[in-house]
Amino acid sequence: MPRGRAPGYDMQREEILARAAELFARKGYPGTSMNEVAEACGVSKPTLYHYVRDKDQLLAEIARAHIERLQALAEEVSRQRLAPEARVRQLIERFVEEYAGARNSHRVLTEDVKFLQPADREHVLDGERRVVAAFAEAIAAVRPELKAAQMHKPLTMLLFGMINWMFTWLQPHGRLKHADMGPVVADLFFGGLGAVGMPSGKPRARARSTSSPKTKTVA
Repeated sequence: MPRGRAPGYDMQREEILARAAELFARKGYPGTSMNEVAEACGVSKPTLYHYVRDKDQLLAEIARAHIERLQALAEEVSRQRLAPEARVRQLIERFVEEYAGARNSHRVLTEDVKFLQPADREHVLDGERRVVAAFAEAIAAVRPELKAAQMHKPLTMLLFGMINWMFTWLQPHGRLKHADMGPVVADLFFGGLGAVGMPSGKPRARARSTSSPKTKTVA
C-alpha cells in the first residue's frame, strides 16, 4: 500500500518552489544547480528529490503556477462586468499588484520560458495567449473599431511593454509602489502624458468608469 504524504508536505513543496524561483530569478535557470536549491531550502538533495523530479519540473511548475494565477485574475475581472474603460483599468491595476508579490516568478516567466520542455512551454505560452486575448478584448470594448483594424492586440502588447518589465526598475522598498504605478500606467495608456496624475503615496481607489467608449481614446 502506498505511503501517504507527511503532514506539511504541500507547504514544504511550496517553499521549495519559492526558493527555486528566487534563485532562478537571481542567477538564471542555467546557472542554478539542484545542490543550490537544496541548500537554499535547508534540505538534503535526496530530500529535495522527494518533492520534485528534477530542475525541469521546478521551472515548469513555477512558470505554470504564475501564468495560471494571471489567467484566473483576468477571468475574475471579466466576471465583474465593469464598464469598458473601468475593466481595462482594473486589469492593469490588478496585474501590476500581482507582479508586486510575484517578482521572482514573473522574472522566471519572462526570461526562462525558453528552457522549458516543449509540452510545458506550449502550456505556458497558451496561457500567455489567453491573458493577452483577455486584455485585447477589453481594449476592443473601449474602441470597437480597433478590433476591426486589427489594432487591439498590438496595443495590448504595447501596454504589456509598460507593465511586464516593471520589475527591472521598480524597487520593492523604493518611494514608488506598485499600487502607485498601476493607475499611472492606466492614465498614460488612456490619455497620454498629460493625463497622468501624481501618485499620492497612498493606495488609490480603483476606477469605476461608466463613460461611453465613444468619448475615450486609447493612447
